[in-house]
Amino acid sequence: MISVCIATYNGERFIERQIISILNQLGSEDEIVIADDGSTDNTLAILKRLNDSRLRVVEGAHRHSPIWNFERALEQAKGEYIFLADQDDVWMPEKVAVTMNYLQKYDCVVSDNMIVDADDNVICNSFYTVNRTRSGKWYNLLLKNGYLGCCMAFRRNVLEASLPFPADIPMHDIWIGNVAAFKYSVCFIPDKLMHYNRHGDNASTASASSPYSFWQKLDFRWHIICDLIHI
Repeated sequence: MISVCIATYNGERFIERQIISILNQLGSEDEIVIADDGSTDNTLAILKRLNDSRLRVVEGAHRHSPIWNFERALEQAKGEYIFLADQDDVWMPEKVAVTMNYLQKYDCVVSDNMIVDADDNVICNSFYTVNRTRSGKWYNLLLKNGYLGCCMAFRRNVLEASLPFPADIPMHDIWIGNVAAFKYSVCFIPDKLMHYNRHGDNASTASASSPYSFWQKLDFRWHIICDLIHI
């Protein structure tokens, strides 16, 4: 069983096309778990209108952070294989099949993507190139984080080791990726399996210049190391 976990907040502009791109790849026993953080637009109405039994909406964390909203969705996931998804991207038709093939060998899989604008025009053909993404647990912990949540999928053992989230993690995907890398196995695959939408109002700053200082980044890494020691 596959569980796709999504954190939503006022996502009416893009949520329907994203959900459809995911549902088209799931089986009848799979699910999409959506934690909504108190949307005030038509997000919930759109999800209800889709009227698919594989969609399960749960109350979000209401802490105004994707970290805790994703934690809420992940806590409710029932599947053996977990995919993370953002509300505003579009999955390629082969995303699930390709990823599941790698998940038979690895505990966590990270894929490349094509960066697009709000009108789905390709801005960059490879997120890996822009981000300088490379494999290697020490590289990703100490030098350049490559664990982009919307491009990640993992087995249930990674999920169980990652929850509950420590209070001081910088972002949910960074934490999960490092847990997988230091406790299990991670594979960065070359396949571009998603259109990564950068429309200007994204919750994530990935692919843009980091808003954090050198000392803040150092502090983030120190906390992750300390938290990894205790899992």
